[in-house]
Amino acid sequence: MPPLITREEALELGELEDHAAIEALVERAWAARLESFGTSTDMCSLVNAKSGGCAEDCGFCAQSRFAEAETPMHAMMEPEQILEHAKAAEAAGAHRFCMVTQGQGLSKRDFEKILEGARLVSEQTNLKRCASVGHMSVARAKQLKDAGIQRVHHNVETAESYYPEVSSTVRYEGRLRTIDAVREAGLETCVGGILNLGESRAQRVEMAFQLASIDPTSVPINLLNPRPGTKFGDRDLMDPWEVVKWIAIFRLILPGALFRLCGGRTENLGDLQQLAVKAGLNGVMMGNFLTTLGNTPAEDRSMFENLGLNIARQPDNGANPRPDNRSGWLEGETPDVVEDYLDTRADAESAGIEIQLWDPASQLRYVRKDKTVPPRPDGAPNRWPGGTPRPAEPAVTTGMPFGH
Repeated sequence: MPPLITREEALELGELEDHAAIEALVERAWAARLESFGTSTDMCSLVNAKSGGCAEDCGFCAQSRFAEAETPMHAMMEPEQILEHAKAAEAAGAHRFCMVTQGQGLSKRDFEKILEGARLVSEQTNLKRCASVGHMSVARAKQLKDAGIQRVHHNVETAESYYPEVSSTVRYEGRLRTIDAVREAGLETCVGGILNLGESRAQRVEMAFQLASIDPTSVPINLLNPRPGTKFGDRDLMDPWEVVKWIAIFRLILPGALFRLCGGRTENLGDLQQLAVKAGLNGVMMGNFLTTLGNTPAEDRSMFENLGLNIARQPDNGANPRPDNRSGWLEGETPDVVEDYLDTRADAESAGIEIQLWDPASQLRYVRKDKTVPPRPDGAPNRWPGGTPRPAEPAVTTGMPFGH
């Protein structure tokens, strides 16, 4: 679908600061969301299938070998572990499950584990299936499709004009080549980025229109959760009204894309999360993120239900990778004994059901980097909040946007 606003209008809307004016913009975006998708939702969950030790220099990421932040570490999960997390995501009400790994590509051995994990999730759950595994060729993308993956995630991260500030080792053109390979293989694309990396408002508009030219099926929006000891570690959180405004602007520029809010939403939005949903979201990354804790699944579901949106699972979640529960498309519900025991671990355990969502607090090991961290290739320093020098014993920190 073509954008509903021009670049010039988007630039004007980007300057809004009055809360009443932003609320009026939200109503406009809400109408566009209902026009394209009705009451349907597309709720995601993920597992961080391989974490830590990335060779790239992305300025937001604690996993980079060039960051002085503590690094969350674990080797590639076994396929059966991936399936365990998928079943937990399904029990929590997710429609979609994404297998995510660090870095810009996988070894043959690790890639085979992702393929087998995808097969197991396809065979043993009712979930739609996604993967985020770095750069890939058409041949690898076709292998993912054959294993049951329906959509591949690969962000552009920011506007092309600002991209050199974000990474010098991962080329913007390489990201576009991967997106093209995914599309050539017959898979859907999930392409978004991160707000508040230091880009200007005009560059946010630039990124939105670049995404519109790519025309991805899905657009994940991340909000920087600054990690001490990274290039962007001293940035302030984004003002929640500014976040809501930009979600609405992106919705009007990309009216036909599935929008989801991912990393950083709890820290940046606080009590305005539901208003952000109304600004045009189809879904969120349910529960926990790659390396941060998020809302509970019950809190995530209620944000959508309170707006009259349909979060129910449907009988063929896995059959159609576009929104599976748009009003009138499908009828009936998937019987699930877990349905009445979703909200608390105590409720589940009392029913003899084990529900264990991805839990970065207990399932990631954090490794303190020594003083031999190499200089960043772009020459920029790593930073800490308030411009303070590197602390002698930094606290354990978690957090990273979706797909890295």
